[in-house]
Amino acid sequence: MVGTLVGLSSLILIVLILVGLAIIFSFIPVGLWISALAAGVHIGIFTLIGMRLRRVPPVRIVGPLIKADKAGLNVTVNQLEAHYLAGGNVDRVIDALIAAERADIPLAFERAAAIDLAGRNVLEAVQMSVNPKVIQTPLVSAVAKDGIEVKVVARVTVRANIDRLVGGAGEETVLARVGEGVVTTVGSSSSHKQVLENPDSISRTVLEKGLDAGTAFEILSIDIADVDVGRNIGAQLQTDQAEADKRIAQAKAEERRAMAVAKEQEMKAGVEEMRARVVEAEAEVPRAMAEALRQGKLGVMDYYNMQNLLADTRMREGIAGAGGGAPGGGQRGEQHGGK
Repeated sequence: MVGTLVGLSSLILIVLILVGLAIIFSFIPVGLWISALAAGVHIGIFTLIGMRLRRVPPVRIVGPLIKADKAGLNVTVNQLEAHYLAGGNVDRVIDALIAAERADIPLAFERAAAIDLAGRNVLEAVQMSVNPKVIQTPLVSAVAKDGIEVKVVARVTVRANIDRLVGGAGEETVLARVGEGVVTTVGSSSSHKQVLENPDSISRTVLEKGLDAGTAFEILSIDIADVDVGRNIGAQLQTDQAEADKRIAQAKAEERRAMAVAKEQEMKAGVEEMRARVVEAEAEVPRAMAEALRQGKLGVMDYYNMQNLLADTRMREGIAGAGGGAPGGGQRGEQHGGK
């Protein structure tokens, strides 16, 4: 019984020791420490424990540190740990430093870390410095002086400028500047045929403008990939202007017609008003004659003579109307009426 208890106690003790060792080895990266020693990188075990306490994964530091040491780079643990704590990509920075050192490009760790923290891919920038990148502009439409549209597609060969990666403009700015240069060059050409005959004049003119100023790139060349003739913008603008002028003329003519119709209506109203006045004046004649008869200023024979004269005038007017208006008839009637 006693032997059984001793054996059980020994087993429990062994299990506790194993569990304790597992916890210790999980907290203390002994494997990384051994790998670093095997690679010739001297890093203390307490330094790795301190990384655990600072919540820095030791594998993110030890691996890049081994690569840097094998590449002959002078990088310390504190530099790598500080860059990781700042939110940088330690492995990518070390790869960029190794690539720059192999390509004989001067690049310090602080500069590479600053580029990485600025949000740019420092490894891609170093690779682009060694192997320039070709970016293609979208289709750029420009109009020459003769009114013909010219469509141009250009390819821009750029190389990363590491000194201007922090604070320098990106590819979008380069493409926008190249497009602006193409539009300006085509627009200053006297004819679209001149552009089609010498497309290299566009690349030469645009390249001389120094479009890479203030950008993170250095423009090596600008090549015209495609040139096409588009619409006749000048003729289309003239057609649109003529159509607009026609509509304006039609609107003015309609305005004049409306004014003429209004004037005609006013004249008709004026005629009706004058007729009303004539009728009103004619209505005053019988009253005046009656008043003259009452006052003795007009005799009965005078009245009958006037009626005969009126009847004779109406008869002559009727005869003249029936006969188509004989020459001189109106004058004879007037003479008779005057008598």
